Amino acid sequence: MPPKQRTRSINILPSTPTAKILTKKYKKDDDDATDVGDGDDWNLGKANLIKPADQLDLTEQELKEEITRVLTANNPHAPQNIVRYSFKERAYKQVPLISQMAIHFSLDGNLIHKDSDEAKRQMSRWEFSEEEEPEATSTPIDVIPSESAEKIDIEDAEELADAKAMEEEEEKEVIKPRQERKIPNQFNYSERASQTFTNPMRGQGSQTEPPPRARFSSTADQSEIFDAYEEELAKQMIKKEKPKIQSAKKDEKSKKKLSSIETMGDDISRIGKVAKIVERMVNQNSSDDIAQDFKYFEDPSDEFRDQEGTLLPLWKFFYEKAKRLAVTGMCWNPRYHDLFTVAHGSYDFMKQNRGVLLVHSLKNPTYPEYQYSTESSVLCLDIHNAYPHLIVAGFYDGSVAVYNIMERTEGPTYKSTAKSGKHSDPVWQVKWQKDDLDNKINFCSISSDGRFVSWALIKNEIIHTDIIKLTLDGICKDALENLQLQILGCGTSFDFHKQKSNLFLVGTEEGKIHKCSKAYSREFLATYDAHHMAVDALHWNTFHPDIFISCSSDWTVKIWDHNLKKPMFTYDLNSPVGDVAWSPYSSTVFAAVTTAGKVHVYDLNVNKYEPICEQAIVNKKRNKLTHIAFNPTHPIIMVGDERGGVTILKLSPNLRKQPKVKKGQEVQKGPEVEMAKLDKLLALVRDPDVKVT
Repeated sequence: MPPKQRTRSINILPSTPTAKILTKKYKKDDDDATDVGDGDDWNLGKANLIKPADQLDLTEQELKEEITRVLTANNPHAPQNIVRYSFKERAYKQVPLISQMAIHFSLDGNLIHKDSDEAKRQMSRWEFSEEEEPEATSTPIDVIPSESAEKIDIEDAEELADAKAMEEEEEKEVIKPRQERKIPNQFNYSERASQTFTNPMRGQGSQTEPPPRARFSSTADQSEIFDAYEEELAKQMIKKEKPKIQSAKKDEKSKKKLSSIETMGDDISRIGKVAKIVERMVNQNSSDDIAQDFKYFEDPSDEFRDQEGTLLPLWKFFYEKAKRLAVTGMCWNPRYHDLFTVAHGSYDFMKQNRGVLLVHSLKNPTYPEYQYSTESSVLCLDIHNAYPHLIVAGFYDGSVAVYNIMERTEGPTYKSTAKSGKHSDPVWQVKWQKDDLDNKINFCSISSDGRFVSWALIKNEIIHTDIIKLTLDGICKDALENLQLQILGCGTSFDFHKQKSNLFLVGTEEGKIHKCSKAYSREFLATYDAHHMAVDALHWNTFHPDIFISCSSDWTVKIWDHNLKKPMFTYDLNSPVGDVAWSPYSSTVFAAVTTAGKVHVYDLNVNKYEPICEQAIVNKKRNKLTHIAFNPTHPIIMVGDERGGVTILKLSPNLRKQPKVKKGQEVQKGPEVEMAKLDKLLALVRDPDVKVT
């Protein structure tokens, strides 16, 4: 509350000298009443100060010591651990900047500052309106007529003049209060609103005559339906013939225009074969030491190693366009043993963009002989045994394609589409088969959609036939027809028997191996609980008809007898196994590659428990091995890695050692000998109590 003020009532006297004296006297009394003492009260209070009992006793130095404190504008109640989601980094990040401002009072007003532009504009409008207002008129004065003025005396005229002067003085003393005009509020939009007329609604419509109607009825028999189909087929044949005629005309025109270009192309084609021969000669001279090692070098240190061998690196094949694509498939040409085909793609479903199919030759390691670019990743391939110029490939998008390297085309000769029954998931393996009874070229493919499909090449078309559909519980689709939910398995690999063309094995993503037959496709002949993870590769033995090998990402390689449910041999390689292959020269030798970058070579005839060669090919921290393949005739193997490189390695003599023969005996060779050698080893492992299925 504000302090109370003392008030006095003062009678206003007429302006006389005595009144002036009285006002001065009262003013002096007021000044005397407001005086305060000289400050003795503060000194008296200071003398009566009482010291608290818990007050510290400080020395003079401690009292004189300066203690500095820094005052900051930080809000002590502001949170320090605010976390928000960052869409750029796809993670939760702590907010570094936090507002330290604390608002104690906030009021939204409608006042504006008098120095602002809006206030100046409002003041100018107010002053302008005041100037236009009419000035206050004075009271009218009665005019005395001349006749009456003559009768008025001089004294009355003087009195009237004095009265008029008194009235003018009173008007000057009375000051009219100034009427303040209300400043319009700039935020009150109702003062500046405008109203318009609402347009009336109008409707517009139109009427038309109904379309004419007619009833039609007739009867149709088989002859009329047949005639209608014949007419439709004739129209379709005419449409197919028109593009051929138009293309023939265009070819004639192009032949006339491109006469000079053809002559240039003929000149290049004439020297093309010669240029390729010269290129091979130059490469052979530049890498003569590698060619000599490939042909003649035999590691002499194997004589000092009883059972171990080594791998000698020869060539490294690398193509610039396949730089960031993994090797997803490899195959040697069955007729020309210096040629091999490599498929490039990606196993990562998040990085699927393109693929490359390359045909290399050992005679020219600098550049591929043939190359094909694809829109989808190439995951597998195979070369026909009777027609080595035909290459079949499986793609990540579920399609399969056949390439003919004898035709100078950039794309495939045959390719499956959604209309021709392509797979709905990636194709993991393809293999050529012997010609069927109608002498049609055919091959098989398997995919993650659970379909095992046979494809036949007929003229310009590719026709599919579903052989079998995989299920998770080992029962084919036909046995689950009455169920509403059909769960299909995911096939990853397969291989046909070397002697029985109808018998084949299928590996699944669940780790099971199914033995199937083309002649009886309703059920599996047998099911093996092989691995705990997906079966990456599956191969029958080259010489023995009952033995096959499998590998998986569960770090194991297993050798099986298809008549038994349990594996004969199991090897743990301490890392996921990408591929395994039997050797073409011995029934007891096989090799496998792992993601650790190592090649493991086993010979069961030498050592049934440990590999006779374990060699690192690439750095395991930067690269991984994906596939391996033995050459059919030369003692070399090729290995593919995850970065698109292909390495050719030569086997040392200990890795292809033949069994020792006593003096005077002839060296026996042939499939029967290899088969007997493997049977002798398996006899030591087979359990006599286990019955053959």
